[in-house]
Amino acid sequence: MTEKNPEQHVTGTPSTRENGAPAGSDRNSLSVGSNGPLLLHDVRLVETLAHFNRERVPERNPHAKGAGAFGVFETTEDVSRYTKAALFQKGTKTEMLARFSTVAGEQGSPDTWRDVRGFSLKFYTSEGNYDLVGNNTPVFFLRDPMKFPHFIRSQKRMPGTGLRDHNMQWDFWTLNPESAHQVTYLMGDRGLPRTWRHMNGYGSHTYMWVNAQGKKFWVKYHFLSDQGVESMSNEEAERIAGSDADYHRRDLAEAIERGDHPSWTLYVQVMPYEEAKTYRFNPFDLTKVWPHSDYPLIKVGKMTLNRNPENFFAEIEQAAFAPSNLVPGIGVSPDKMLLGRTFAYADAQRARIGTNYFQLPVNKPKVESNSYTFDGNMTYEHSGKAPVYAPNSYGRPWADETGPVDDGWEADGEMVRSAYELHPEDDDFSQAGALVREVFDDAQRDRFVETVANHLAGGVKEPVLSRAFEYWRNVDENIGKRIENAYREIKGDPA
Repeated sequence: MTEKNPEQHVTGTPSTRENGAPAGSDRNSLSVGSNGPLLLHDVRLVETLAHFNRERVPERNPHAKGAGAFGVFETTEDVSRYTKAALFQKGTKTEMLARFSTVAGEQGSPDTWRDVRGFSLKFYTSEGNYDLVGNNTPVFFLRDPMKFPHFIRSQKRMPGTGLRDHNMQWDFWTLNPESAHQVTYLMGDRGLPRTWRHMNGYGSHTYMWVNAQGKKFWVKYHFLSDQGVESMSNEEAERIAGSDADYHRRDLAEAIERGDHPSWTLYVQVMPYEEAKTYRFNPFDLTKVWPHSDYPLIKVGKMTLNRNPENFFAEIEQAAFAPSNLVPGIGVSPDKMLLGRTFAYADAQRARIGTNYFQLPVNKPKVESNSYTFDGNMTYEHSGKAPVYAPNSYGRPWADETGPVDDGWEADGEMVRSAYELHPEDDDFSQAGALVREVFDDAQRDRFVETVANHLAGGVKEPVLSRAFEYWRNVDENIGKRIENAYREIKGDPA
């Protein structure tokens, strides 16, 4: 008896094989009789299983769990005195994509684990794609990219048990005291944002802006949530992690679907180029913020997310962000982490998605391109029979800039392996201490002490434990004592 298709009433093109021919069946394999062996020449079955084995690209190493949406950025203020970038000229509206994420967790991890949140933006500008890869905090754990793989491994899983481990995390943090400012943010309220809509985003790094006259400025980006900044408690985050691991992803999608479009207002801090040379601490150190009293926020425009992706895999999982995607009027800085990332991020996408990831619709610029990179796996866009080398005598244009570049800076000295040269107020703990004493209120300090003490009580051992207590005493003597006392109370250790 022939099995009836329960969906025979559905109209439209029947399913096809990858070559466009009719599929035959999406439910029944070809066999020798109903109970006989399957046949290798059932190309539909082989095609289905072979593609299924390959339908996931490797997840991102950090920032694996995330989601995002499309929208528009509108420049509402005149900042042309600082940058010639077309994106930031008053009245310009630019299509964009935002992706939010956690750093340490894998694809299936809960959205509400305590973690820094990624805040990555892709602007499809009239001069090419501009990517801004940031977080929901204005600083980071490190200032040298050599340490970055080690840091990520310390936040992942133990090689033996495959379990995450607090002792491993604190071992790395306490041996790298430059992490103190970011760890203070992480263990504070911002480590558990209420939703992605209720957190700020920061470029974190220092970037260069160049105006039409060639004048240079150093800038930091601040995307402030128009919904306000809200957090959740440890207990609430733990409960939601067990009941709805996709809580933040669901919240964003449902908000946009009902027309509640989240928005962020962009402000920048601007430092005149020459002032960086004599500023009281290193303005390119990613573990530091610039005090607003020195460099107040300057309003630029508004980012609004108003469209959910049509296909999560094609438009979010295959979205490739890289700080090397720059446009005229915007450049990098001597920030070592940023310089390392200009290579590492694009290369990670080549490995994760493929050599020609930039040809995928979500990553493709919306302007005509003329690149001399060619061939490689999955090439779709090509230059036909035009010359593939430059210079050439057959009409294909090439770039030939010489002399000083408009987004460069001066550098001179021996080749060394060294930390940044110290400025008068450079240290690892003072800004973290100011955050605890001057930004946190009493309730936030109480929650902070409780969070750190409980985290330490979750398996941190000697000699790491003693270093952790010293780490927090270096941030703030009183906070350090409170954390140690709270820890000993949790462990029932009066010593």
